[in-house]
Amino acid sequence: MKQEILRRFAELTVRRGVNVKQGQDVIIHAELDQPEFITMVVEEAYKAGARKVRVKWTHLPISKVNALAMDEAAASEIEAWQHAELQHNVDTLPAQIHIRSVDPDGMKGIDQEKMTRISKATTPIMLKYREQMDNKFQWTIIGVPSVKWSEKVFPHLKGDAAVEAMWDAIIKATRVTEDPLKEWDRHNTTLQARCRQLDALNLDYLHFQSQNGTDFKIWMIPEAKWLGGGEHLIDGHFYNPNMPTEEVFITPKAGKAEGKVVASKPLSYAGELIEDFSVTFAEGKVVKVEAKRNQALLEKMVAMDEGASRIGELALVPFDSPIQQSGLLFYNTLFDENASCHIALGRAYVNSIKGYANMTREQLTQMGCNTSMIHVDFMIGSKDLSITGVTRTGETVTIFEKGNWSPSLK
Repeated sequence: MKQEILRRFAELTVRRGVNVKQGQDVIIHAELDQPEFITMVVEEAYKAGARKVRVKWTHLPISKVNALAMDEAAASEIEAWQHAELQHNVDTLPAQIHIRSVDPDGMKGIDQEKMTRISKATTPIMLKYREQMDNKFQWTIIGVPSVKWSEKVFPHLKGDAAVEAMWDAIIKATRVTEDPLKEWDRHNTTLQARCRQLDALNLDYLHFQSQNGTDFKIWMIPEAKWLGGGEHLIDGHFYNPNMPTEEVFITPKAGKAEGKVVASKPLSYAGELIEDFSVTFAEGKVVKVEAKRNQALLEKMVAMDEGASRIGELALVPFDSPIQQSGLLFYNTLFDENASCHIALGRAYVNSIKGYANMTREQLTQMGCNTSMIHVDFMIGSKDLSITGVTRTGETVTIFEKGNWSPSLK
């Protein structure tokens, strides 16, 4: 990939992704892939006014060795230095850039029971720190190629050829054009206009139907609003948490969902792929899951805690989205969720609620915002998907026809 294109991508990540504040610290989380590009991101962060930039390197093969060999009690321990680091982040609110490149099958063969117990022990502790930071700091997630991931997406290519093809796909999906900053300003404006259009409908619930077996209703929180593209912190600072993004999303009412959804793409979870699966809801909770591959892992996921079996996010993405039209399956939620409509099991994004900054977590929970240690998106959109909305005055509105926005909404 040409250096000038990668430089534009790095600048986009910093200036439209996290939108670094003058004098702010930056933390970059990255695998040991594409170090030249990550160096560019560090350089662009300093150009944007960062005070200090720190890269936290990880390597999936090492993570797998630890998962296989480390004693469960040791792996479940949050040590004093980790508490201190987490508290430091709460106090200083650094911008955080997550650069994803992992092999979708990279943790295959580990003891998932053990990993679930470790997650149950550590995640609630770490969430206490994260919740103190929510909507007060910028974060963004982007993707860069690794050899294993690239060869998974492009199985007919090997090594450098696969990586180059993956770079091309990522650059296109992330809208790294000749002027990506301007392109993302335009894209954000388009998504936000769609949100205003949906808000004006005052929807009570949506009904999803598809020939693949999806027949599903989900209810809205009256105080919730649709979000899309960039978001604002409590202090008003604007940033883009996901790059790419093609969705508009909302926090639905936990405990009010009925019917069956059939996944339209595989789900990469805990380092393995869950494929050909469906989830059935009654009174807002998962009552049945079926999967041709890794059903046991899916069952563990929805039983992680009380909220893991309820929905925390609903997102609408037209089937003609650029990522869907690429014809690629990325085996990575950051990309695949922007190819079709999806829902997320687990924790809700509370910034979808009007006035959330002045509410306690308990008040938001009572309003219908789900709480959980997980937030896992999976795709349910298809080329024949229809979505019918029912407003709070009982009026019926067509939202999607044949997988895309209804002409009445364009």
